[in-house]
Amino acid sequence: MTHILIGVIGPGETASEAEMQTAHALGEAIAQAGWGLLTGGRAAGVMAAASQGAQAANGLVVGILPDADVTQAAAVDIAIVTGMGQGRNVINILSSRVVIACGLGPGTLSEMALALKLGKPLIVLQPSGCLLETLSDLSSTPLVPVATIAEAIAATRRYLAE
Repeated sequence: MTHILIGVIGPGETASEAEMQTAHALGEAIAQAGWGLLTGGRAAGVMAAASQGAQAANGLVVGILPDADVTQAAAVDIAIVTGMGQGRNVINILSSRVVIACGLGPGTLSEMALALKLGKPLIVLQPSGCLLETLSDLSSTPLVPVATIAEAIAATRRYLAE
């Protein structure tokens, strides 16, 4: 059986407490929907919080690690070591059926750009106006701004049904 993997992207060490709380609840909601969660896998910020939330709801968590060091992994069931540094962002996006952005950092922005370039549905949770405008101008693929986790899950369901 193939699991549907939903990617959650967001800042690592610079994530705010609010972003981490949102990511935890988002990971939990993804697991409750019966989907697997894919993150950057490290013990930092949004990726760690989303992974912990999914595991709290007995969900499957896949972590795509930037280095060849599996000890960086936190709250993942399957750790994939790449040794690719930020290049692993391509794997994160290509392996996700839908990508949900929770917060913003330089790595997150690069993953958002990859999602747009590679034609992956991108859901942006609580985006700022200028970011949304810029992404929309660049996008020929689905881009959905949402205000709540419930809206993100509903949008994900719509994409998966297509």
